[in-house]
Amino acid sequence: MNSYRGARTAMIVGAGVAGLTAATALAGAGWQVEIAEVNPSRATSGWGLCLTGPALRALAELGLADDCLTAGYGMSVITHVDVDGEPAGRARLPRLIGARRPAMAGIARPVLHRILHAEAEQRGVVVRQGLTVTAVEQEGELVRVQLSDGTVRQVALLVGADGIRSSARSLLGLETSLGYHGQMVWRALVPRPQWATGIHQFAGKADTAGLVPISAGQAYVFLTENGVEQSVLPEAELVPRLQQLLEAFPGRVEEIRPLVSVSESVVRRPVLTAFLEGAWNRGNGVVIGDAAHAPAPQMASGAALAIEDGLVLAEELGRHRSVGAGLDAFVSRRGQRCRTLVETSVAIAGLEHAQRHREAYPLTDAGHRLMAEPA
Repeated sequence: MNSYRGARTAMIVGAGVAGLTAATALAGAGWQVEIAEVNPSRATSGWGLCLTGPALRALAELGLADDCLTAGYGMSVITHVDVDGEPAGRARLPRLIGARRPAMAGIARPVLHRILHAEAEQRGVVVRQGLTVTAVEQEGELVRVQLSDGTVRQVALLVGADGIRSSARSLLGLETSLGYHGQMVWRALVPRPQWATGIHQFAGKADTAGLVPISAGQAYVFLTENGVEQSVLPEAELVPRLQQLLEAFPGRVEEIRPLVSVSESVVRRPVLTAFLEGAWNRGNGVVIGDAAHAPAPQMASGAALAIEDGLVLAEELGRHRSVGAGLDAFVSRRGQRCRTLVETSVAIAGLEHAQRHREAYPLTDAGHRLMAEPA
């Protein structure tokens, strides 16, 4: 297929959480959807993520919440532990998909990707691996999209869902800066300790650590390293360096530290945030997910915002006669919610950096209460 036209055709750039969710929602509303994914392999690397209540609520609308709960690990409590290893409080999150279901779920990223990918394809979405968009031009009521293999699509809608460093965003002429907050975040996949039945977050004298179950047998350790410049460490240094950083934490972290040595994967990444000021759309093109609003990981809500984006986009396009009007309504509906979440995550990162952990806890709770409101 080198070119096609139609009133309800869409090209999505990126087959991540935002792209696959948007594709599924649009296909369910009768759109013909194609995804261009630059990764030539369908396999997705990664460790785990948390599907908070709003993420599960949105997934329930797609009929996928139970699949994610079955494949992941359901939880309802975040336990905060102070610098001395003693509990500093427990946050019970609202159960947004029913009193008998968990408030949130940890899940392996590759597992979530398989669930989303399978549902999108079942609804007729075509995913093309090893391709990306190289040029975009508005032509009347259509968007002319050129792909990296030289082929061209003429579609009614272009959706950039290709992450914080989005190329689609640039092609649409939408620019934003990335914020670095002096933090590098570590993650390591480890066996789940028996006591880890919810999220545990440990305040340290310099850094912050935690543990998130993602299945009956697995969890991931995270550590936020404060006051450091962006840098890349040699692969061989990752495990010993993470173990060294964890030595500063007392209590149950002492049980976690040896597990890192048997981890199949340890990664270290900069904490980056972004928020696209003004319009997220131009013509019949729009950006969603981290391409429009990338929070710091402290609120564990990046996936929730991305999944909500896909559903709200399909809803607003269905309510308006023109694509442009639907995109304007989408941005208007999502802007303040996403801005507040990004700003809250940045504020929490700053409090962690300043070792003001007890001030961060109520801010985290307030952020989750905000996200519990309808999208």
